[in-house]
Amino acid sequence: MTAMMQAVYFLEPGKLEMREVHVPTPGPGEVVIKVESATTCGTDLKAYRRGHKLFKPPMPFGHEYAGYISAVGAGVTRFKEGDAVAGTNAAPCNECFYCRRGRQQLCVLLEGRFNFGSYAEYHRITDCIVAQNLHHKPDNVPFTEASFIEPLACAVLCAINADIQLGDTVAIIGVGAQGLMQIQLAKALGATRVIAIGRSPGRLERAKQVGADVIYSSNDGDPVEFVRSLTEGRGADVVIEAAGSIDTWQQAVMMARNGATVMQFSGLPGGTQVSFDATKLHYGEITMKGTFHLTPRTAEMAMQMLATGTVNVKPILDGVIPLTQVEEGLLRMQRSEVIKLAVVPSM
Repeated sequence: MTAMMQAVYFLEPGKLEMREVHVPTPGPGEVVIKVESATTCGTDLKAYRRGHKLFKPPMPFGHEYAGYISAVGAGVTRFKEGDAVAGTNAAPCNECFYCRRGRQQLCVLLEGRFNFGSYAEYHRITDCIVAQNLHHKPDNVPFTEASFIEPLACAVLCAINADIQLGDTVAIIGVGAQGLMQIQLAKALGATRVIAIGRSPGRLERAKQVGADVIYSSNDGDPVEFVRSLTEGRGADVVIEAAGSIDTWQQAVMMARNGATVMQFSGLPGGTQVSFDATKLHYGEITMKGTFHLTPRTAEMAMQMLATGTVNVKPILDGVIPLTQVEEGLLRMQRSEVIKLAVVPSM
């Protein structure tokens, strides 16, 4: 008889269901892991609240994970049963137009290669991920922190594209999980001053804890004017938007100095239109970039940063919960009571 397990399924916006399903069997090139940690994510919350183009219910839920390999498929040589691992939720084809031009995050096959289902006792990792984006967990990194590899890899790609220089002033809008990781990456890349902008006093204090030089609550006034006041009226050298609203996308452009780079990191609902000051963009020679997902290289870098402590995710994690509390955990995120939680199926 095939073994059974508990898994969380996404049925429709606002509705999850705990199901008893068969423990997956790995196909060629695949592995199955016993999940030790599956961290909650803002993308999961967005899908739960309003749906998401990548989430096609009914479907297994969750995409950040770390655990022990419990079964290995034919042809897998880099991993064996019992290995502690963590990985991402997709991998590129390396053959399409974008992959050949070094933009693997834009792979034309990527949308069909996302692998969901980490809110479960066991999780099957597909062959393309095993080949490129599954990594051995360093002994000094707990499972609850190793499962940050995917969101941290996305943050790393953003930081690389921002081209932060030694001595830069970097303004980061948003002090959720991504903002808190971006603060640390900016400092690691040599930013002299990192200004963290948010609303929650508690999260702003965490921003200070992870390295922000200045914190500012947008409840206290115009953050654009505040950043300009600290930079002799110029604005920041680099601005990273990680809050996720039309207002903050617009503010990011206006708080940038002439010649600055603005990274629009957060996603907005499909079809959202955002207007910008064309004079500021044109005559100020602002470089504005969108940034999406990760690459195999940034996933590798993310695991190295977790191992060395270059990025400390402990202040971002607000506790552990069992599988039965995934929905409540997402609601706690929605109420801003927590930033991220580690779902531990063995609880």
